[in-house]
Amino acid sequence: MATEFGVFVPQGWKMDLTEIEDPVGQYEAMTDSGKKAEDLGFDSVWVFDHFHTVPEPTKNTVFECWSITAGLVRDLKRAKVGQMVSCNGYRNPALLAKMASTVDVMSDGRLLFGLGAGWYEHEWLAYGYGFPETGERIQSFREACEIIHRMFTEDDIVFDGKYYGVDKPINEPKAAANSGSAKHPHAPFWIGGGGEKVTLKLVAQWGDACNVFGDPDMLRHKFDILKKHCDDVGRDYDEITRSTLVNIHLIEDGANPEEATKEARGNRSFEDYADSNKVGTAEEITELLKKREDAGVDYFITYLPRIAYDHSQLEMFAEGVMPNFR
Repeated sequence: MATEFGVFVPQGWKMDLTEIEDPVGQYEAMTDSGKKAEDLGFDSVWVFDHFHTVPEPTKNTVFECWSITAGLVRDLKRAKVGQMVSCNGYRNPALLAKMASTVDVMSDGRLLFGLGAGWYEHEWLAYGYGFPETGERIQSFREACEIIHRMFTEDDIVFDGKYYGVDKPINEPKAAANSGSAKHPHAPFWIGGGGEKVTLKLVAQWGDACNVFGDPDMLRHKFDILKKHCDDVGRDYDEITRSTLVNIHLIEDGANPEEATKEARGNRSFEDYADSNKVGTAEEITELLKKREDAGVDYFITYLPRIAYDHSQLEMFAEGVMPNFR
């Protein structure tokens, strides 16, 4: 199976819409980036599930995850749309399963449904969710994964957990007719995080895809753990999509990296920017991603800078990197 690529659209979380004043113009810049990615052959576009900007909360636009997911699946015609990832603490899991099933129908089977335990304390507190300890967030996440998967695949489920309970919720339609595959006839369930004892076990039990971070050695280690969990529950490891997220800034051959990234990094030093973004030519980025592919990655989700204003990064990636994986 060929390695696939997705890309985040600018939704404001990373302060990537601030140069556009009109909120409607900001939304259209996000949508236009998705349309361009679709035209260039990206398999999917992605959004974050956050309410406040990073690296610190500011009074700038951040579009809400599931509202724009619903909008994007109608604005786009071929590309899939995913969330990396929905925060479990922000929505009741039974409601979220119903929302996902509805959006999957809206998309004619192009939804990628991502879920994670959540981490951004400031916005949890600001929106009145509290901020439970890590163990509590993980355990409620475990319950949510089971509820959601069962609502995608079963009828009349009853679940009485420590954090959630459901009593025969009706979820119809569960998906568009052409969602997923014969084995998983629903929106693919992407579980984010690399926790070895809980999260990767949840992927083996309930997930259709995982998303983990790290260098090639770390990725190889995480996938080995996932395979062991799959063996333990009798799951076919090869049916699980293995993805990772990489922040990338492409530069032309012979360009000075510090000068080429100046506009994107603003007041940040090049060293600081390059610490969180892979800066390089198409050939260099291809080599970097090939090492991750060799470690087991078969789906790359990329964040590219300034695509709200200029689609050149999308074009450079689609034309200079993606063909090397087909």
